[in-house]
Amino acid sequence: MKLELLFPKEIEEAKRKKIPLVIPVGTIEYHGPHCAFGCDGLIAYGILERLKEEKDIIIAPPIWYSPSSWAVGGPETGTVHVDADVFEQYVYYVLKSFLYGGWQNIYLLIHHQYEQENLLPMTLCCMKAAKKLTFQYLEEKRGIGWWGSNENKEFYEKLDDSDNPWDWITVLPVMSKEVQNATGYDHAGKWECSILSALYPESVELDRIKGSNEWFIQDAVASSPEIGEKMVSLCLEDLKKKIR
Repeated sequence: MKLELLFPKEIEEAKRKKIPLVIPVGTIEYHGPHCAFGCDGLIAYGILERLKEEKDIIIAPPIWYSPSSWAVGGPETGTVHVDADVFEQYVYYVLKSFLYGGWQNIYLLIHHQYEQENLLPMTLCCMKAAKKLTFQYLEEKRGIGWWGSNENKEFYEKLDDSDNPWDWITVLPVMSKEVQNATGYDHAGKWECSILSALYPESVELDRIKGSNEWFIQDAVASSPEIGEKMVSLCLEDLKKKIR
Protein backbone atom coordinates (compact mmCIF):
# COMPACT_ATOMS: atom_id res chain seq x y z
CA MET A 1 0.00 0.00 0.00
CA LYS A 2 1.08 3.56 -0.66
CA LEU A 3 0.23 6.20 1.91
CA GLU A 4 -0.76 8.84 -0.62
CA LEU A 5 -3.39 6.53 -2.11
CA LEU A 6 -5.06 5.53 1.15
CA PHE A 7 -8.35 6.81 2.57
CA PRO A 8 -8.92 7.75 6.25
CA LYS A 9 -10.62 4.42 7.07
CA GLU A 10 -7.64 2.42 5.76
CA ILE A 11 -5.15 4.66 7.57
CA GLU A 12 -6.94 4.23 10.90
CA GLU A 13 -7.01 0.47 10.42
CA ALA A 14 -3.30 0.43 9.57
CA LYS A 15 -2.45 2.39 12.72
CA ARG A 16 -4.58 0.07 14.84
CA LYS A 17 -2.87 -3.00 13.40
CA LYS A 18 0.56 -1.30 13.62
CA ILE A 19 1.32 -2.05 10.00
CA PRO A 20 4.85 -0.76 9.29
CA LEU A 21 4.95 2.72 7.79
CA VAL A 22 8.21 3.00 5.84
CA ILE A 23 9.69 6.29 4.61
CA PRO A 24 12.40 6.03 1.94
CA VAL A 25 15.02 8.75 2.42
CA GLY A 26 17.02 9.70 -0.65
CA THR A 27 19.08 12.36 -2.38
CA ILE A 28 19.38 14.30 -5.58
CA GLU A 29 23.08 13.69 -6.13
CA TYR A 30 25.58 13.42 -8.96
CA HIS A 31 26.37 9.79 -9.74
CA GLY A 32 28.43 10.24 -12.89
CA PRO A 33 27.17 10.67 -16.46
CA HIS A 34 25.67 7.18 -16.59
CA CYS A 35 23.47 7.10 -13.52
CA ALA A 36 20.25 8.92 -12.55
CA PHE A 37 20.44 11.70 -9.94
CA GLY A 38 17.81 10.02 -7.78
CA CYS A 39 19.87 6.83 -7.46
CA ASP A 40 19.88 6.52 -3.66
CA GLY A 41 16.21 7.31 -3.19
CA LEU A 42 15.22 5.13 -6.13
CA ILE A 43 17.04 2.15 -4.62
CA ALA A 44 15.26 2.61 -1.27
CA TYR A 45 11.89 3.10 -2.96
CA GLY A 46 12.41 0.26 -5.43
CA ILE A 47 13.30 -2.18 -2.66
CA LEU A 48 10.11 -1.21 -0.83
CA GLU A 49 8.09 -1.74 -4.00
CA ARG A 50 9.40 -5.29 -4.05
CA LEU A 51 8.97 -5.76 -0.31
CA LYS A 52 5.28 -4.82 -0.37
CA GLU A 53 4.67 -7.83 -2.61
CA GLU A 54 5.90 -10.11 0.20
CA LYS A 55 5.05 -8.19 3.37
CA ASP A 56 2.24 -5.96 4.56
CA ILE A 57 3.75 -2.46 4.65
CA ILE A 58 2.74 1.08 3.83
CA ILE A 59 5.20 3.08 1.73
CA ALA A 60 5.24 6.80 2.51
CA PRO A 61 6.29 9.34 -0.15
CA PRO A 62 10.10 9.63 -0.26
CA ILE A 63 12.11 12.42 1.31
CA TRP A 64 14.25 13.53 -1.63
CA TYR A 65 16.24 16.61 -0.57
CA SER A 66 18.78 15.87 2.14
CA PRO A 67 22.40 16.25 3.34
CA SER A 68 23.80 14.59 0.24
CA SER A 69 27.08 16.53 0.73
CA TRP A 70 29.38 17.77 -2.00
CA ALA A 71 31.94 15.01 -1.44
CA VAL A 72 31.55 13.74 -5.02
CA GLY A 73 31.11 17.10 -6.70
CA GLY A 74 29.92 20.64 -6.06
CA PRO A 75 26.55 22.23 -6.83
CA GLU A 76 27.60 22.72 -10.45
CA THR A 77 27.28 18.94 -10.90
CA GLY A 78 23.59 19.09 -10.03
CA THR A 79 23.81 17.74 -6.49
CA VAL A 80 21.29 19.28 -4.09
CA HIS A 81 22.66 19.54 -0.55
CA VAL A 82 20.56 20.51 2.48
CA ASP A 83 22.31 21.53 5.69
CA ALA A 84 22.17 18.74 8.27
CA ASP A 85 20.58 20.87 11.00
CA VAL A 86 17.82 22.01 8.65
CA PHE A 87 17.25 18.47 7.43
CA GLU A 88 17.04 17.13 10.97
CA GLN A 89 14.33 19.65 11.79
CA TYR A 90 12.41 18.74 8.65
CA VAL A 91 12.54 15.02 9.44
CA TYR A 92 11.59 15.76 13.05
CA TYR A 93 8.38 17.51 12.00
CA VAL A 94 7.46 14.88 9.43
CA LEU A 95 7.87 12.18 12.09
CA LYS A 96 6.02 14.28 14.67
CA SER A 97 2.95 14.40 12.46
CA PHE A 98 2.99 10.62 12.17
CA LEU A 99 3.73 9.81 15.83
CA TYR A 100 1.24 12.28 17.27
CA GLY A 101 -1.25 11.06 14.69
CA GLY A 102 -1.11 7.56 16.11
CA TRP A 103 1.55 5.76 14.07
CA GLN A 104 3.84 3.72 16.34
CA ASN A 105 5.68 1.49 13.90
CA ILE A 106 7.67 3.81 11.65
CA TYR A 107 10.83 3.08 9.65
CA LEU A 108 13.18 5.34 7.71
CA LEU A 109 15.03 3.44 5.00
CA ILE A 110 18.37 4.84 3.80
CA HIS A 111 20.87 3.89 1.11
CA HIS A 112 22.98 7.05 0.89
CA GLN A 113 26.38 7.05 2.68
CA TYR A 114 25.76 3.93 4.76
CA GLU A 115 29.02 2.04 4.16
CA GLN A 116 29.39 -0.67 6.81
CA GLU A 117 26.53 1.04 8.67
CA ASN A 118 28.72 4.03 9.58
CA LEU A 119 26.72 6.86 11.12
CA LEU A 120 27.15 9.69 8.62
CA PRO A 121 25.14 12.94 8.42
CA MET A 122 21.88 11.74 6.85
CA THR A 123 21.59 8.73 9.14
CA LEU A 124 22.55 10.72 12.24
CA CYS A 125 19.95 13.38 11.43
CA CYS A 126 17.22 10.78 11.12
CA MET A 127 18.26 8.97 14.29
CA LYS A 128 18.53 12.16 16.33
CA ALA A 129 15.17 13.45 15.11
CA ALA A 130 13.55 10.12 15.97
CA LYS A 131 14.95 9.83 19.51
CA LYS A 132 14.41 13.50 20.34
CA LEU A 133 10.79 13.18 19.23
CA THR A 134 10.22 9.94 21.14
CA PHE A 135 11.39 11.48 24.42
CA GLN A 136 9.32 14.62 23.83
CA TYR A 137 6.24 12.50 23.16
CA LEU A 138 6.77 10.42 26.31
CA GLU A 139 7.21 13.52 28.46
CA GLU A 140 4.06 15.12 27.08
CA LYS A 141 1.91 12.00 27.29
CA ARG A 142 3.25 10.45 30.53
CA GLY A 143 4.55 13.52 32.31
CA ILE A 144 8.01 14.86 33.16
CA GLY A 145 9.87 12.28 35.21
CA TRP A 146 7.74 9.49 33.76
CA TRP A 147 10.51 6.87 33.76
CA GLY A 148 11.52 7.56 37.37
CA SER A 149 7.94 7.43 38.60
CA ASN A 150 7.00 4.42 40.73
CA GLU A 151 4.11 3.89 38.35
CA ASN A 152 6.68 2.81 35.77
CA LYS A 153 8.85 0.62 37.98
CA GLU A 154 8.01 -2.37 35.76
CA PHE A 155 8.88 -0.48 32.56
CA TYR A 156 11.53 -2.95 31.40
CA GLU A 157 9.52 -6.01 32.35
CA LYS A 158 6.60 -4.80 30.26
CA LEU A 159 8.60 -4.02 27.14
CA ASP A 160 7.52 -6.18 24.25
CA ASP A 161 7.12 -5.95 20.49
CA SER A 162 3.72 -4.30 20.76
CA ASP A 163 4.54 -1.51 23.22
CA ASN A 164 8.20 -0.56 23.15
CA PRO A 165 8.74 3.20 22.66
CA TRP A 166 12.31 2.59 21.48
CA ASP A 167 10.82 0.73 18.50
CA TRP A 168 8.29 3.37 17.50
CA ILE A 169 10.72 4.88 14.97
CA THR A 170 13.59 2.87 13.50
CA VAL A 171 16.30 3.91 11.03
CA LEU A 172 17.53 1.12 8.74
CA PRO A 173 19.98 0.78 5.84
CA VAL A 174 18.73 -0.68 2.59
CA MET A 175 21.89 -2.80 2.60
CA SER A 176 22.99 -3.94 6.04
CA LYS A 177 26.63 -4.57 6.84
CA GLU A 178 26.04 -8.29 6.31
CA VAL A 179 24.46 -7.73 2.90
CA GLN A 180 27.27 -5.37 1.88
CA ASN A 181 29.86 -7.98 2.88
CA ALA A 182 28.04 -10.62 0.86
CA THR A 183 28.06 -8.43 -2.26
CA GLY A 184 29.71 -5.02 -2.37
CA TYR A 185 28.99 -1.32 -1.86
CA ASP A 186 30.14 1.70 -3.84
CA HIS A 187 29.07 4.98 -5.38
CA ALA A 188 27.82 4.64 -8.96
CA GLY A 189 30.16 1.72 -9.57
CA LYS A 190 29.63 -1.99 -10.21
CA TRP A 191 27.46 -2.64 -7.17
CA GLU A 192 25.26 0.43 -6.99
CA CYS A 193 24.62 0.39 -10.73
CA SER A 194 23.75 -3.29 -10.54
CA ILE A 195 21.08 -2.94 -7.87
CA LEU A 196 19.73 0.25 -9.46
CA SER A 197 19.51 -1.36 -12.91
CA ALA A 198 17.65 -4.34 -11.42
CA LEU A 199 15.07 -2.02 -9.89
CA TYR A 200 14.91 0.72 -12.55
CA PRO A 201 16.68 -0.35 -15.79
CA GLU A 202 16.01 3.00 -17.45
CA SER A 203 18.08 4.83 -14.80
CA VAL A 204 21.47 3.38 -15.84
CA GLU A 205 23.20 4.05 -19.21
CA LEU A 206 26.55 2.25 -19.18
CA ASP A 207 27.57 3.53 -22.63
CA ARG A 208 27.99 7.00 -21.13
CA ILE A 209 30.92 5.88 -18.98
CA LYS A 210 33.21 6.02 -22.04
CA GLY A 211 33.29 9.80 -21.97
CA SER A 212 34.42 10.10 -18.35
CA ASN A 213 37.69 9.37 -16.55
CA GLU A 214 36.19 9.59 -13.05
CA TRP A 215 37.78 6.83 -11.00
CA PHE A 216 34.73 5.84 -8.99
CA ILE A 217 32.59 4.86 -11.98
CA GLN A 218 35.02 2.86 -14.12
CA ASP A 219 34.07 -0.58 -12.79
CA ALA A 220 30.40 0.15 -13.40
CA VAL A 221 30.93 -1.43 -16.83
CA ALA A 222 30.92 -4.75 -14.97
CA SER A 223 27.48 -4.07 -13.47
CA SER A 224 24.38 -5.95 -14.55
CA PRO A 225 20.73 -6.40 -13.60
CA GLU A 226 21.54 -10.05 -12.86
CA ILE A 227 24.04 -9.07 -10.17
CA GLY A 228 21.52 -6.52 -8.96
CA GLU A 229 18.77 -9.12 -8.57
CA LYS A 230 20.99 -11.11 -6.21
CA MET A 231 21.58 -7.94 -4.18
CA VAL A 232 17.86 -7.20 -4.12
CA SER A 233 17.12 -10.71 -2.88
CA LEU A 234 19.58 -10.37 0.01
CA CYS A 235 18.19 -6.96 0.95
CA LEU A 236 14.64 -8.28 0.98
CA GLU A 237 15.48 -11.24 3.18
CA ASP A 238 17.26 -8.94 5.62
CA LEU A 239 14.50 -6.33 5.71
CA LYS A 240 11.71 -8.87 6.13
CA LYS A 241 13.31 -9.80 9.46
CA LYS A 242 13.90 -6.21 10.61
CA ILE A 243 10.68 -4.51 9.54
CA ARG A 244 8.10 -6.06 11.86
